[in-house]
Amino acid sequence: MKAIRRFTVRPVLPEALHPLSELARNLRWSWHAETRDLFQSVDPERWASSGGDPVRLLGSVSTRRLAELAEDRRFLRRLAAVADDLRDYVTGDRWYQVRGRGDAHGRAQAGASELPAAVAYFSPEFGITAALPQYSGGLGILAGDHLKAASDLGVPLIGVGLLYRHGYFRQSLSRDGWQQEHYPVLDPNELPLVPLQDTDGTPAQVDLALPGGRRLHARIWQAQVGRVPLLLLDSDVEENDLGERGVTDRLYGGGSEHRLLQEMLLGIGGVRAVRTYCRLTGHAGPEVFHTNEGHAGFLGLERIAELCDQGLDFDAGLEAVRSGTVFTTHTPVPAGIDRFDRELVARHFGPDAELPRIDVGRILGLGMETYAGGDPNVFNMAVMGLRLAQRANGVSLLHGQVSREMFSGLWPGFDPDEVPITSVTNGVHAPTWVAPEVFRLGARQIGAERTEDAMTVGGSERWDAVGDIPDQDIWDLRRDLREQLVVEVRERLSASWRQRGAGTAELGWIEGVLDPDVLTIGFARRVPSYKRLTLMLRDPDRLMDLLLHPERPIQIVIAGKAHPADDGGKRLIQELVRFADDPRVRHRIVFLPDYGMAMAQKLYPGCDVWLNNPLRPLEACGTSGMKAALNGCLNLSVLDGWWDEWFRPDFGWAIPTADGTATAEDQDRRDDVEAAALYDLLEQRVAPRFYERGQGGLPDRWIAMVRETLTHLGPKVLAGRMVREYVERLYAPAARAHRSLVPDVARELSDWKARVRGAWHRVTVDHVETSAAPASTAAELGATLVLRVRVGLGDLAPDDVEVQAVSGRVDMEDRITDATYVPLKPTSGPDDEGRWGYEGPLALDRTGSFGYTVRILPTHRLLASPAELGLVMVPSEELGEGAGVLMR
Repeated sequence: MKAIRRFTVRPVLPEALHPLSELARNLRWSWHAETRDLFQSVDPERWASSGGDPVRLLGSVSTRRLAELAEDRRFLRRLAAVADDLRDYVTGDRWYQVRGRGDAHGRAQAGASELPAAVAYFSPEFGITAALPQYSGGLGILAGDHLKAASDLGVPLIGVGLLYRHGYFRQSLSRDGWQQEHYPVLDPNELPLVPLQDTDGTPAQVDLALPGGRRLHARIWQAQVGRVPLLLLDSDVEENDLGERGVTDRLYGGGSEHRLLQEMLLGIGGVRAVRTYCRLTGHAGPEVFHTNEGHAGFLGLERIAELCDQGLDFDAGLEAVRSGTVFTTHTPVPAGIDRFDRELVARHFGPDAELPRIDVGRILGLGMETYAGGDPNVFNMAVMGLRLAQRANGVSLLHGQVSREMFSGLWPGFDPDEVPITSVTNGVHAPTWVAPEVFRLGARQIGAERTEDAMTVGGSERWDAVGDIPDQDIWDLRRDLREQLVVEVRERLSASWRQRGAGTAELGWIEGVLDPDVLTIGFARRVPSYKRLTLMLRDPDRLMDLLLHPERPIQIVIAGKAHPADDGGKRLIQELVRFADDPRVRHRIVFLPDYGMAMAQKLYPGCDVWLNNPLRPLEACGTSGMKAALNGCLNLSVLDGWWDEWFRPDFGWAIPTADGTATAEDQDRRDDVEAAALYDLLEQRVAPRFYERGQGGLPDRWIAMVRETLTHLGPKVLAGRMVREYVERLYAPAARAHRSLVPDVARELSDWKARVRGAWHRVTVDHVETSAAPASTAAELGATLVLRVRVGLGDLAPDDVEVQAVSGRVDMEDRITDATYVPLKPTSGPDDEGRWGYEGPLALDRTGSFGYTVRILPTHRLLASPAELGLVMVPSEELGEGAGVLMR
């Protein structure tokens, strides 16, 4: 019989055990081993059945057991110690607080006085723990690791997201290997969440106006991620009609209007939730707003509306908002960006809907694709994100380059390398992803405290101690982790086959699946086509030979989810599953359904090699290989994302690619070529290195690579390193700019920009000459010419512009590469025709084909980049080579 209503009955803890509730509600337990060990000791059997979730554990443990623990002095001492440790963790000074005070002698560190009082971090998903399933893949896991690292460092972050009542989806397989989706209902009362309450004790809410006089209400739930509060908005409240209640039903579900409402709630409602939280708790208000992808971009509109209510006009409000906004893009392809029909957006921001005090035309202008090749009928969330943020970044060096090229249309006239999008390479939260066995080995070597510091704060000097760990200890650790993975795989594979309809009599073969002494390769990620799940199947016979090699066999563990609407991705999974079901190889290759954090935490440590073979350069970063590396797993990857940046032969292997060649145009041919390269590496280099034994019976050269990975790659891939970079390179400058843009200054800047834009059509480069132009096309290295320029500024003054000499090597089409920019100084003017004279040196500082030109840019003390306005003036073609504009 089915219940007509469900609710949660909470246990009443004895007074002596009250700290257990605080420990369970702070998600630090998800990365703090001592806290997890404490909860496991409450009831080991129920801890296992709860999936390692303290909230579920405490909801199921018997009152008799709780009474026993309340009288157990040893347990109470452990409980007090862990509770005190959490208290110290959330209140004590950490890296951020020390940096804000200065060094030990009281000297302020660079940027210390600029640190923001608080940062609001918005993301559509957060992967904190499997017990809070609000993530689908890398974007959410990255956001979760960002919050955890910020907590470890003491960065005053406030996370903002949505609470999805069905999360993403649970994955299983049909008998023939087709992906099946399941959407279990999540009860917030059974999750590690607490409702944010208003001063009168009622649940705190935000609401948005919708077309037709409707309103969208959302309740605010709070998860505590160490020191960092995470606010999650939930539309499943009684005040909403049925349609509005379903806005936060599923992550990345529904059609365009559904997604638009989710993103309006996340951005606009999220800002209102932050304001409510700060009002109720006294938390410092954010000086910086960080948008993790374009989904939360509407937060900028809400902040402009706030400033308009305070008396600023739209343009001044836009400048003030931009100054304190950071935008991170994660996609390397336009197809990965949310784009809405402009009429749909106009309807939801019209006079009877949200933000009626802002002209809808101004809102649409922020997201319009006004560049060459853009579609004027769509509203692009990434374009809006870039226009609303003074600082933007990609998530690896290569991705930064790809992003500058992809969005260069927003800055016409500038070379892609000048587009104001920098990069901060992603990192991963080591305490979450490093296996306990790896941590214990480090603790034996340098002590638990130094090992924890190494994983959170970083510092290569702490990781150098790995070099002193004996080879035997490293190899024993790797074998132990591999064996644990074998056990895990067999359990999960058995459960999967039972879901597929198999009976016990059919599953005896599973006891022979995988071997703890065989080279183990892992591949787990989302399954869009560009990640090429099935590249390893391009030559099935060759793969079978690798799996069944009599002396150097390999075994492969694979996992991944396709988006529910992506039948192409589902077909890739089915193709892989059918190969793995073959009785000849099913003991050597397995596909595990329902990939998530809990599986990943077993998979990364247990693999010897982590495989990644996307189409280059379509992997923005790809952090799974980082997590594997922190456990001593070697990477075998295409040079894409982070691997392109940090690859060294000491750490693993680079799969050759065909991008940039004629082969790349033929997708099938490219896959064949790159798959063959992968097979060659496995046959000739990877497997021989693993099975090769030195005089002591150990694979000395393999162990040396593991040691190099831990010692030199480990400090680079940390989320702590990533968050420190965000603080120093983006948050601190944004906070400084935010403080500078007080209302009068914001008005001054917006007025100046309007004046410059209005007058720019009259800016010209009229004449360029050098003091001693070479008699031929050759010149001597080290010579310095004097460059003289006559420019027309129209209604602008020299203080409004910078005239630059641009020089460097030139290619066969006379494009300048590796350019040097030198400001020229005004020398005369204005003359009768309103022209100004500029002059400066032109150093011939490199050999080979050399060229120069001049350009004019707007300049203002409050611009974050010379390209900020997207305005540049260069010489007209009529000047030609005779005026010295180009010289070879």
